[in-house]
Amino acid sequence: MKSELKRCITALSAFAALASVGVSSASAAGVPSESYNYDRWGEAIPSQAGYTAERTVSGDDLEIGAFDAPSDLFIDHNGIMYITDTGNDRIIAADSELKRVLRVYDRFTMPDGSETRLSKPAGVYVSAANDCLYIADTENSRILVTDMAGNVQTEITKPESEVYDSKRTFLPQRVVADKAGNVYTVLGNITSGAAMFSPDGEFMGFYGANRVEATAKVVSNYFRSLFMSDEKKARRTRTVPSGITSFDIDGDFIFTCTSSSTQSTDTVKKLNAAGKNIFADRELYFGDYKPVYDAAQNKTYSTALVDIDISADGCINCLDLTTGRVFQYDEECSLLFITGAVAKQTGGFDQAAAVESLDDKIYVLDSSKDTVTVFRETSFGKAVHRAASLYNDGYYEEALGPWQEVLARDGNYRRAYVGIASALLRKGDYKGAMKYAKLADAGDIYNKAFEGRRREFLKEHFTVIAAVSALCIAALTALGVYRKKRRTAKNTNEKEAERK
Repeated sequence: MKSELKRCITALSAFAALASVGVSSASAAGVPSESYNYDRWGEAIPSQAGYTAERTVSGDDLEIGAFDAPSDLFIDHNGIMYITDTGNDRIIAADSELKRVLRVYDRFTMPDGSETRLSKPAGVYVSAANDCLYIADTENSRILVTDMAGNVQTEITKPESEVYDSKRTFLPQRVVADKAGNVYTVLGNITSGAAMFSPDGEFMGFYGANRVEATAKVVSNYFRSLFMSDEKKARRTRTVPSGITSFDIDGDFIFTCTSSSTQSTDTVKKLNAAGKNIFADRELYFGDYKPVYDAAQNKTYSTALVDIDISADGCINCLDLTTGRVFQYDEECSLLFITGAVAKQTGGFDQAAAVESLDDKIYVLDSSKDTVTVFRETSFGKAVHRAASLYNDGYYEEALGPWQEVLARDGNYRRAYVGIASALLRKGDYKGAMKYAKLADAGDIYNKAFEGRRREFLKEHFTVIAAVSALCIAALTALGVYRKKRRTAKNTNEKEAERK
């Protein structure tokens, strides 16, 4: 009952906070859904918008003809945006403002001088290390590595290796390259991780495979298999992990996501060079905390992440196909904002396919509407990002003021409570840190603050505690001596009585 009362108070305070700044940012901008976030109980609550939909851009707007089922976006180190126009068998290079086309890549020159064309390309990437264009040319079953003039440097095709099943097709969906020139590609029919190739196109194996979720059925099947014959094991259906759907590279790390709506293990991973998931031992959740119920269709939908983007400031943008929403997290995977929806108007999507970010904007590609939607950061979003950036860089005390500004604008923004608690802990204000950590349900911070407060209390009252302790010891000693004398006297009296 007490918990329910707290939740009601929380919801009311959130509405009051929104009212104090005028109208909800989402409503004011015409976004098709109210902005929301999650409280410490995991309940969805109203929140100010971090981004608002500014405009949508189509192929006709760029004067190159309508897009046809575009599937990927990428913004390179020069701020040039590349759009994979899958149905039209081309890659569009445009300026980041999406006002003019810089080049259309639809024909390429092979090393022997012959011309080649794309067939249903699904992914694109540009490397800052070598200024090369990497294209997942799906229907041609290859990856093209070209210079910016369209001259093919390397053509990667189906591997001839014992590790790669010869019965499998080779259908690249997404592609990235690291600083060393190694190429990674997500294959549409492979669940054993991303295929990895050396700079010269040699197959090196698979990288970053997802784990199988340890459900009751999986555990039961495992123990059963311990007692099966080899013949039965060969016939039984194997449990396989979900495949990687998309990825992005940030420095020395590759971030992956999966669109499986039936598996919560490895939804988002941060992989180092060895393929180890840095997030593996942390209890993290990406997307909506609970399945979404659509009353109109009487269906329940679960999060299915189709793309991931790492912004320049380290924020993680996850695109959910089910709800058409972008879930943005900071470097520590704390939820910052939720943007977008499934809707017809600006800011909503029919089939969200890819997400990219640059400066204060987020771009979302819709493969059904054949458009790119531009979201711009709001003043509230700017305040949160400033505070989060200081916090994640280790400037906890400097982040205190910005977090307090955020909290003044949205009194129920949980991330601000965590930031303030950390800042106060760093300053040595343990009592204040305990207060804000409790409001944020941040157990680790609360425990550290409690320990600090306990040390502080003992130091402040050491003289009194020592004196009281000394008196207690003296009193206990005196009581012991008194009881001993009484026992001795009693024993003496008993002995004398026996003699008589």
